[in-house]
Amino acid sequence: MAFDLDDGNRRLMSDINVTPFVDVMLVLLIIFMVTAPMMMQGIDINLPQVDTKAIRTESERVLITLTAGGDVFIDEYKVTLKDLGIKVQRIVEARGTKEVFLRADRSIPYGKVARIMAEIRKAGVANLGLVTDPERIEPPKK
Repeated sequence: MAFDLDDGNRRLMSDINVTPFVDVMLVLLIIFMVTAPMMMQGIDINLPQVDTKAIRTESERVLITLTAGGDVFIDEYKVTLKDLGIKVQRIVEARGTKEVFLRADRSIPYGKVARIMAEIRKAGVANLGLVTDPERIEPPKK
């Protein structure tokens, strides 16, 4: 217990020491920041690798994924190519965003990706971004 010495009188201090609490909270915050990206589960695709800068977005994004098997997903929900345009249009109107990001497996033929992009554009999307992985530079071989 801490005592406050004031004019020779000993009385109990009523201040709370928050330093241990702050320390524990900072450790928990760091643990959360490290483990949160690992907890995200999604659709497994092999993105192409390019050397470019990341795009920052302010609003909630709409993510369309095209898998190696040819399946189309809006966020994590599977849709048919026929319904893609209508569903994207409804989502864009509901969310009030005109940004859509397209993730396509690198093994998908260009024609199929172009068809998906055309359907997205017909839905009234103003900004269509393509999602890629950063290019990995391998060290020179000895």
